[in-house]
Amino acid sequence: MPSVLIRHKVRDYARWRPVYDEHAGARKAGGCKGELVFRNAEDPDEVVLLFEWDDIERARKFIGSDDLREKMKEAGVEGSPDVRYLEEA
Repeated sequence: MPSVLIRHKVRDYARWRPVYDEHAGARKAGGCKGELVFRNAEDPDEVVLLFEWDDIERARKFIGSDDLREKMKEAGVEGSPDVRYLEEA
């Protein structure tokens, strides 16, 4: 099953998390099958997300969507996220 790894900075984790959580239905509808959320122990406003996706192309479509871009802006994501599309080896 393909995975997506995303790392980005947020202005304020406490502000970011509720917006992220509210977007769960859109992720699921887009093909997300599971997720893990991590915070950098040295910088709690750096977030690392690991998603399982049903299909790599659906993942690319969701990650590139205007909807996600708007949610990230609303949540206070700073700069461009570092996105990696992964396949199990």
